[in-house]
Amino acid sequence: MTGQYVFDLQEVDEMQVAAVGGKGAHLGGLSRIEGIRVPGGFCVTTDAFRRIVAKAPSIDDRLDQLSRLDPDDQEAIHTLSAQIRRTIEGIAIPGDLAVAITRALARLGEQAAYAVRSSATAEDLPTASFAGQQDTYLNVVGPTAILQHVSRCWASLFTERAVTYRRRNGIDHRTVHMAVVVQRMVFPHAAGILFTADPVTGNRKVATVDAGFGLGEALVSGLVNPDVFKVRDGAVVAKAIAAKQRAVHALPAGGTQEVAIDSQRQEQPALTDAQVVQLVQLGRRIEAHFGRPQDIEWCLVDDSFQIVQSRPITTLFPVPETGDQENHVYVSVGHGQMMTDPMKPLGLSMWQLTAMVAMHEAGGRLFVDVTRRLASPASRTGLLDAMGRGDPLVRDALETVLDRDGFVPSLPDAGPGRPSAGGPAAPIETDPAIVTELVERSQMSVAALERDIRTKTGPALFDYLLEAFEEHKRVLSDPLNLQVVMAGMEATWWLNDKLQEWLGEKNAADTLTLSAPDNVTSEMGLALLDVADVIRPLPEVVAFLQNVEDEGFLDELAKPAGGTEARDAIEAYLDRYGMRCVGEIDITRPRWRERPTTLVPVILDNVRIFEPGAAKRRFEQGLQKAQKKEQDVLSRLRDLPDGDQKADETKRMIDRVRTFIGYREYPKYGVINRYFIYKQALLQEAERLVQANVLPEKEDIFYLTFQELHDVVRSNQVDDQLIRLRKETFRSYHALTPPRVLTSDGEAVTGAYRRADVPAGALIGLPVSAGTIEGRARVILDMAEADLEAGDILVTTFTDPSWSPLFVAIAGLVTEVGGLMTHGAVIAREYGLPAVVGVEQATRLIRDGQRIRVHGTEGYVEILP
Repeated sequence: MTGQYVFDLQEVDEMQVAAVGGKGAHLGGLSRIEGIRVPGGFCVTTDAFRRIVAKAPSIDDRLDQLSRLDPDDQEAIHTLSAQIRRTIEGIAIPGDLAVAITRALARLGEQAAYAVRSSATAEDLPTASFAGQQDTYLNVVGPTAILQHVSRCWASLFTERAVTYRRRNGIDHRTVHMAVVVQRMVFPHAAGILFTADPVTGNRKVATVDAGFGLGEALVSGLVNPDVFKVRDGAVVAKAIAAKQRAVHALPAGGTQEVAIDSQRQEQPALTDAQVVQLVQLGRRIEAHFGRPQDIEWCLVDDSFQIVQSRPITTLFPVPETGDQENHVYVSVGHGQMMTDPMKPLGLSMWQLTAMVAMHEAGGRLFVDVTRRLASPASRTGLLDAMGRGDPLVRDALETVLDRDGFVPSLPDAGPGRPSAGGPAAPIETDPAIVTELVERSQMSVAALERDIRTKTGPALFDYLLEAFEEHKRVLSDPLNLQVVMAGMEATWWLNDKLQEWLGEKNAADTLTLSAPDNVTSEMGLALLDVADVIRPLPEVVAFLQNVEDEGFLDELAKPAGGTEARDAIEAYLDRYGMRCVGEIDITRPRWRERPTTLVPVILDNVRIFEPGAAKRRFEQGLQKAQKKEQDVLSRLRDLPDGDQKADETKRMIDRVRTFIGYREYPKYGVINRYFIYKQALLQEAERLVQANVLPEKEDIFYLTFQELHDVVRSNQVDDQLIRLRKETFRSYHALTPPRVLTSDGEAVTGAYRRADVPAGALIGLPVSAGTIEGRARVILDMAEADLEAGDILVTTFTDPSWSPLFVAIAGLVTEVGGLMTHGAVIAREYGLPAVVGVEQATRLIRDGQRIRVHGTEGYVEILP
């Protein structure tokens, strides 16, 4: 050890991020792994950085200003960060610190060449790599130049890109400190990057090597395309050799320069296959040491590899933990539930405890393991058909996995003793009384829950909730409930298939199901139009609502003229629908009843856009269109051979679909009703924990699983560090995109539509609601920020039932996630909105305000000039 300001690389490991930053800590860890060569060097610690910053009190004020800036205000960030950098670079390094650095240099060779590299305390972490956010200086020669570049590295903590990155990731500038790594330069024949997992597909068994001649800077800076090798099971399985016209070399006096590569060498591989395999073996050793896939910078010097950096690959989607070495195939729950955002631990565990099938967590999302169902031919066919009807991309992804020899085991079909998949064979009668009975059963179950839970507190509440979860599952698995849901969907499919076959009509059921009765989700959107009718003639109430910011506004609403009437209308709406919200399958998400301001912009849009009586008018118009379509279809069928029989069958199916399709939305409504009751009871427990000083705030319970919360309530003790870690991890999950299908190898399988019948440049999706519409795209990621005009087309990631109030104002719908029977599709059909769902990256490829054309019958979107 050479004093508190300088540590030799050999003296540190990955536990010392606070002292030597992420890069320094990883290099120290690397240098301890047997068989891994790391160029010698030392770290200038974060204590040195703090000492320098303390010499300039003005930095504190500027950090205050920085923390208040909008991350998008680039000009202000540019000015302030430049001032901070100039200040740091202008501070003379104190004598004792300069001596500590030059002594360390003397031990390694004062006139040798060095790389001087930034090593911040918030970089190369499992949750945020910060790759390229701070600076590296190569081939620095002599003590004076080294000291100058150490100052530059300190200052690089405040480059514009680093400041913006921290702001976007919710990291406080004051909590990040800068160490500096000074490391002997190596002058390699070749250099590049090794990913121990495929960075594109996520496959943990495929390593990728990027290689070029000279220093790795040529690849990192994009100066040349690298050779790319893929390695699996100790063999190169794919390679692409690039024409490498340039390289970066070190200059004898310091610094680097670009050089041209001799034309004979340009297309030679930078590494032999044997060297690539050897490098991957080293990478696997490094990966095993750090316990996760790594992004490794390497150099080839005299036929020997030296490792100059290793950091976690933070973009990989995590793999569910199974504890076995078997192959597994997982399907995303979020894509089926129209909620692909990460869920907090309490939300995950509550959904797992109330779900009808086992679910596995990864990256804050839930997945169902379908390996066994894919393994048996009979269940495989049923699964693929069901998935294909819902979301063709999931089916295609599963078929892609099945095409891989041996990944999914082959099992025999279930014997005669095992019940076959699917509901009972006897069909139910087309009788609206069945729907009425099911709704009443659900309401009685919810009322009993609400009544009984009131008396339960402490550990007794958790025992009661475990019983309530069983009742929850009993209601959902009621055979009649499943039969009604399936009857509605099967009638839809029958009508679409038969009417296309007989009349050449695509998606005819979309029109035939308009304004179907008993659809609690579409009623929710229309009911908010009725609220707007109450408010529209009350100018003082409208003015009051335009300035609402506080969640307690309903208490104040009685003050303006007509306010009591307006408040009663909103309260009645919240009594029926206040348990809903965006992402409602996560119990921790704020409900409308908890955050009623969410509805205010939608109410005001309805006041502005619509005339009085719009809800009733829309329902009637839908009904008339459906009736007219029915008459048209039946009369055309009667003109066909066997026309009367076809018309009679079709009439029976139309009656059936209209009787049952609306109920499709009710089970979810019942679940979310129950969720809100569970949540209120758990928050009361959280309040008691806050009063007893066990928790600082109620919402901390969201970062515990149900069982962990049960333990906290029993013991009155909580692990603060666990909650802190869970909050950081949850934040990091937002950067991950969950795949539709994920394998135990970590491969994210996306699936493709494989269609050639769409115009060039069109965005392909799944047609879920017929019709074609042209209009202005409104790309909206947060319902509370919706600002719609009549005729707009909503473009968003996903829509669950809570988005329905927006559907009344729009002319069409495009989402990135969804299937034929997911809620957004059902409500789009209910309102007669042309809709295409499952459009990959729609919110990035379509810009807000662009004109687009939605082909809801054919399933694609055109961006118009």
